[in-house]
Amino acid sequence: MLCACGIRVKGSGDWTRRIPDITNEQGKWMQGADMDMTGKTVLITGASRGIGAEAARVFAAAGANVALLARSRDDLETLAGEIGARALALACDVSDYVQVAEAVGKTVERFGALDVLINNAGVIEPIAHLAESDPEAWGKGIDINLKGVFHGMRAAVPVMREAGGGTVLTISSGAAHSPVEAWSQYCAAKAGVAMLTASLDYEARGGGIRAMGLSPGTVATQMQREIKSSGVNPVSRLDWSDHIPPDWPARTLLWMCSPDADAFIGTEISLRDADIRRRVGLA
Repeated sequence: MLCACGIRVKGSGDWTRRIPDITNEQGKWMQGADMDMTGKTVLITGASRGIGAEAARVFAAAGANVALLARSRDDLETLAGEIGARALALACDVSDYVQVAEAVGKTVERFGALDVLINNAGVIEPIAHLAESDPEAWGKGIDINLKGVFHGMRAAVPVMREAGGGTVLTISSGAAHSPVEAWSQYCAAKAGVAMLTASLDYEARGGGIRAMGLSPGTVATQMQREIKSSGVNPVSRLDWSDHIPPDWPARTLLWMCSPDADAFIGTEISLRDADIRRRVGLA
């Protein structure tokens, strides 16, 4: 069978894949900017701003249909108006599985398929020491950051498998692997998200599902403004110029849909890796 990115996958007991040539006619690495996503449909959570909004623009520029999910309907509709007819704005709270499943259904109804899921929605709050953190706020963060990713996978993967395959990309973080002061919720959620990606790969790669995580480093988004205002831990003391622009992870997500990224299926890609930046065309 063929996965969403044209990689032939043999039976579920054999994960050997036919990897297409990853160089173009000039012998250069195929980069995100070279990709044609015409006819593909991409669903993006947390699409109203930051990485999600930039990903919507990047994928739409590559020819894809984009379903935009976030809680802020006004911001989504503004972005959808900017992109045009290939954008669908869907107000959705990813912490509610019913809403996510309905959004997947509306996406397939509008565009006829779902080829790529980008789990991007996330919150940093509460920023507080664990012993002082508000339990309700902590649990709400888990509902969005961890359960929201599960909800996206649970709703999208059956649709993808029925169609022969698809790509599931999830925004990860260095906080998944090392504790950060006052970020117990975010660290715990991102660690769980990393294992969700690994679990999905373990269970569904044979069915044509390409699951990967992306750890972008610190990105110049609203989340970094919230971190800055907290004044807690070294991340809050970084200068704004230390953060990468949101189009870098957006372009990397597009590249991750290419055969060049196939070697990283089931793993977490880091934008701190110079080779990855070179492959994407960022360096």
